[in-house]
Amino acid sequence: METQTISLISEDRIIGKHVFGNLYDIDPKILSDKEFLHEIVLEAVKIANMKLVESKAWEFGGRKGGVSVIALVEESHIALHTWTEYNYATLDVYTCGENSNPQAAFEYIVSKLKPKRYQMFYADRSSE
Repeated sequence: METQTISLISEDRIIGKHVFGNLYDIDPKILSDKEFLHEIVLEAVKIANMKLVESKAWEFGGRKGGVSVIALVEESHIALHTWTEYNYATLDVYTCGENSNPQAAFEYIVSKLKPKRYQMFYADRSSE
């Protein structure tokens, strides 16, 4: 079995910055408001210094209903998915833009969704 050594990655080799997480115990009225969710994702694009290409929001009914919002940006994407039955959302902010700030977008969306708790993770996407 081959082992791999993990080392610090040079800033020049970081291709993308990925901030993602899980948001818990959110008011279901917020989680089901497609227009509101779409607006906050679009504002997060601006806050993160990203350039919007296109965005779309969908509502899903049924027992596990919710809303999905996708913002395609020149630098990559923001994806927000909600489940009203579970008072839960997932958030994914990925960018390869050197001057964009995915954490700022993530924190802005969290501030608007007002979860009672959340997890935030960060991953460097490097070329090595």
